[in-house]
Order: sequence, then C-alpha cells, then structure tokens
Amino acid sequence: MSATVSSAKFGRNAVHGVPRQGQRIALSPWWARMLTLLLFAAAFVYFVVPVIWLFIASTKNAGDLYTTPSFSFARFRLFENLKEVFTYNDGIFLRWIGNSVLYSVVGSLLTVLVSAMCGYGLAVYRFRGRGVVLGAVTLSFLVPMAALTQPQYLLLVKMGLSNNVLAVLLPALVYPFGVMLSWITAQSSVPMEIIEAARVDGCGEIGIFFRIAVPMMRVGLTTVFLFAFTASWNNYMLPLMILNDPKMFPVTVGLVDWSNQAKSVAQLGTLSLVGAFVSLIPLVVIFMLTQRYWKSGLASGAVKM
Repeated sequence: MSATVSSAKFGRNAVHGVPRQGQRIALSPWWARMLTLLLFAAAFVYFVVPVIWLFIASTKNAGDLYTTPSFSFARFRLFENLKEVFTYNDGIFLRWIGNSVLYSVVGSLLTVLVSAMCGYGLAVYRFRGRGVVLGAVTLSFLVPMAALTQPQYLLLVKMGLSNNVLAVLLPALVYPFGVMLSWITAQSSVPMEIIEAARVDGCGEIGIFFRIAVPMMRVGLTTVFLFAFTASWNNYMLPLMILNDPKMFPVTVGLVDWSNQAKSVAQLGTLSLVGAFVSLIPLVVIFMLTQRYWKSGLASGAVKM
C-alpha cells in the first residue's frame, strides 16, 4: 500500500513539473543555451557599452575627446569636469536637474493618482461601456507618443500654457499603461469581500479607495510611478516645443542645447557628455531603491484573472 501511495505521489509531482526523487533535471538543448548567451551579449552591448563609453568620455577634456580612441582613457579629468558642469553659466545645469526632478516627481505622482483611480474604477465598478473603455485603453498602446506631440503642443498653446510648467505636467496625466497595470493590480490585490465589508461598516467610496485599495495596490502603483518617472525624466520633444526660457528646461533639453552650441564652444562638447552621465544617476538610484516593488508589480501582470 505504501509503495502505491509513494508511486502516486511522485506521479502527481511529475505531472506538475516537479522531478522525482533522484531524477536528473533535463538541461536545455545546446542551441537554446547558445541563443540565450547571444541575446544577453547583444543586450549588454546595446545597453551597457554606451554607458561605459559615456563614463570614459566624461573623464577627458575637449582636446582629448576628439584625438584619443573612444574606449581609452587619457588624462583623468572627471572631477574637474564635474566642477565645470555644476558651475558653468551660473550653475544652470543644477537648475535643469531641479526642473527635471520637479517635472518627474510631481508629474509621476499625479500620473499614479489618476491611473490608480481609473484602474480601480474599471476593476470594481460594473457600468455600461466598461468594455469599450478597456478596449480604448488597450488600443491606445498602438499610438506612438511622438505622434501625439504636435496635437498636444497646439492644444496647450490654445490653452495659453506656452512656456508654463503646467504644459509639461498636464500631458503626463494620460498614461494608458498605468491605467492597465492599475486595473490588473486592483483585480488581483483588492478583494470585493473587503470592499463590501467596508461599505457595510459605513465607509464611503473615496475612503475605501484611499484607506483600503491604495495600500493594497502599492506594489503595482510603485511600478507605475517608476515607469512614469522614467518617461518624464527622458521627455524631450514636448518640452523642447513648449518651453522657451532656458531656466525652465529639463535636463534633456538643456544638454541637447549645450551639444548644439559645442560647434562654437568646444568646452560644451565635454560638458554635455558629463551632464548626460550625471543625469543617469537619479534613474539608477531610484530603480535600485525600489526594485523589489517594481519586480513584483510586473509579475502581477502575468497572473491570469
């Protein structure tokens, strides 16, 4: 009897993908492992090698930048270059960094709020046209953001928001990916039983959202914040078109402006590279500090409802 039970037990485990006791785990074919290594190598070259080059270029002066090999060090001037970046033109680079932090943090927080409300509403409430709204949100993924820049610019100008901070913040409120991820997170993290119990206890809908739903959705909302922050930090085209005052530029627009001026001021060629390297640091830091949240948030999207 015990042998039969043991055999059945291992048989069930084998069905669910758990190897039997003492059984060797089959390795992937050699071509699959080789393909995986090639993909990792291609990703390393595409993502990491440019950062390595950027760091090496940041250590050179204007002369060495164009006369020495790209991936070889010359005279190490990183700290001198950093000092010049932060002091050039009365410290305009720090102003650009501050603007980017303002646009990214405030804009991302507003994006999270709007996305959470929309996703929660689509997950909890049943109303006519709900499927159409979900379909429209899904189809909006097919529209490239660059195609919306010109219409957004014309609309913002007609609203009188040219060269205004609101012109950068308001478009960030529309984030279909955040709405979809919030919808999935609300479905998987906020049980209807808890909502019904809160209603019975006399809690209003707004109170249920902020006191119960938002804390339970924090993992997914953190992921929304990170993606929105990254998109806002790298935003270039709309601020370039809508902002005229250099003191209001985000760091992306300011660095490109320096790069364009490098034809007449050779020093700005190096400073724009050093500034680009510095602008990567906030993104790296925020991803490292919140990686356990955004990993879980991405995984929640793979759960079948």
